[in-house]
Amino acid sequence: MNTILNQISAGRRRRRTHSAEFKAQVIAACRQPGVSIASVAMANGVNANLARRWVIGAEQGANGGGRLLAGVSCVAQAPAFVPVQLPCAPPMSDIRIELRRGATAISVTWPSAEAAQCAVWMRELLR
Repeated sequence: MNTILNQISAGRRRRRTHSAEFKAQVIAACRQPGVSIASVAMANGVNANLARRWVIGAEQGANGGGRLLAGVSCVAQAPAFVPVQLPCAPPMSDIRIELRRGATAISVTWPSAEAAQCAVWMRELLR
């Protein structure tokens, strides 16, 4: 099934060439947050693997390694991590367990620092 509209069907297949501006446009679209490279590639009529290769080439060129695609500029982006201040955690309280079986009710308070021992005790009790 032929999905490329502008492909010449007679004779030998030829490799398509893309301008630097087109590559820069695809790379910029792929770098948008929350956008998949495959969807950008499909929307622009190129293979997702090729678009990914262009993005990797632009990133390597910005980091000084590899070769930069001709005419494609790469701007370093700020880190996506933002420091967040969390409120101080409240002091750990005790574990409180209330068990009822028929008319019998048991209330147990266990130190939270000994939670593993509390779990062992509960397993044995509920057998």
